[in-house]
Amino acid sequence: MKRVAVTGIGVVSPLGNDTKTFWKNLTNGVCGIGPITKFDTADYKVKVAGEVRDFDPRTYMEKLDVMHSDIYTQFAMAAACQAVQDSGVEGTFEPERTGVYIGTGIGGIDTFMKEHKKLLEKGPKRVSPYFIPMMIANMASGMIAMRFGCKGPALPAVSACASGSNAIGEAMRLIRHGYCDVMIAGGAEATVNALAAAGFSTMQALSFSEDPLAASLPFDLRRQGFVMGEGAGVLILEEYDRAAARGAHIYAEMTGYGSTCDAYHMTAPHPEAEGGARAIADAWRETGIDTDKVYYNAHGTGTPLNDKAETIAVKKALGEERARRILLSSTKSMTGHMLGAAGAAEAIVCVKALEEQIVPPTIGLTEPDPDCDLDYVPLTARKAELEVALSSSLGFGGHNACLAFKKIGGAQA
Repeated sequence: MKRVAVTGIGVVSPLGNDTKTFWKNLTNGVCGIGPITKFDTADYKVKVAGEVRDFDPRTYMEKLDVMHSDIYTQFAMAAACQAVQDSGVEGTFEPERTGVYIGTGIGGIDTFMKEHKKLLEKGPKRVSPYFIPMMIANMASGMIAMRFGCKGPALPAVSACASGSNAIGEAMRLIRHGYCDVMIAGGAEATVNALAAAGFSTMQALSFSEDPLAASLPFDLRRQGFVMGEGAGVLILEEYDRAAARGAHIYAEMTGYGSTCDAYHMTAPHPEAEGGARAIADAWRETGIDTDKVYYNAHGTGTPLNDKAETIAVKKALGEERARRILLSSTKSMTGHMLGAAGAAEAIVCVKALEEQIVPPTIGLTEPDPDCDLDYVPLTARKAELEVALSSSLGFGGHNACLAFKKIGGAQA
């Protein structure tokens, strides 16, 4: 099988709209969660979210393209443009051997809401002719493919909170097995709106804390639920020898991917974390390195069931002794839950952690849950010698995905 390199990264997030700002704020323990500004929360229990701020799509897109695209697509395009520029890959690839996989949990829900309001208030003739292409979940992949002339596979992964991770993992397999040389892969989401907040609130999934610093509390005994976030993350994956031959900067080598389903419940994780453990174990096994110098970026949503189940999953997958020796953290404590974009943004966290040899913290973790008894790097970032990074995403529907990356120049399999 061919080796896979990460040669470019780009991000739009509650912690900044470029990788440098995002990483600086993560390692400084900055909280990107704040009062919701995108809709009136007077009738809502939920009051805070991880909103993207100061985002201008015109930096990356022409005016007409902005007008004819949902904001989730705009986030995805921005992150993709950053990643392509960062990689220097544009102009070097064969279009037919280059693809785009962008995951999203929901797609164009903002467009859906606006056009439905038009239908009710002004009638069917006032619904935009662009409504369908703006709303559908494949359009971010399609528009990015058009922008860069990618004529290989262009698909969305739609697996709830695992969407971004599944998109990256499946993209890796295309390169690994020789179907593509280059993949633009990641996830995007824009669901901080009145309808999504109402839906997540009535299912009791969200934190109702009004204090941004005490709302997203992964692995903490006080956790109530997750905090909505939004944004996009995109990685450029490239066949390793090709990337090395053109002198590309290689952030990390992507070495493993696990994808499973609990087949248990629509929203709750399996109580014994069977599916999540297998996904982590599969990614770990593919990496094939016997080391305790591991960073695990947790799904870590701050819901009562997820954090306990994920702790069980890590112990099962890696063995309890190793699980207690590695470093874990949930960056959702700072970004909120970016849903379909979360896995992609957190994959970027992993490759930066390997490159910089530093683990971002789990902020707000002051009262650890006794059932969550691993080293979650509470409160402040930690310098560490790292060889492997794992990132897990566990989605509604029982979808589990885990990605594995190896430090360049680190231990060999």
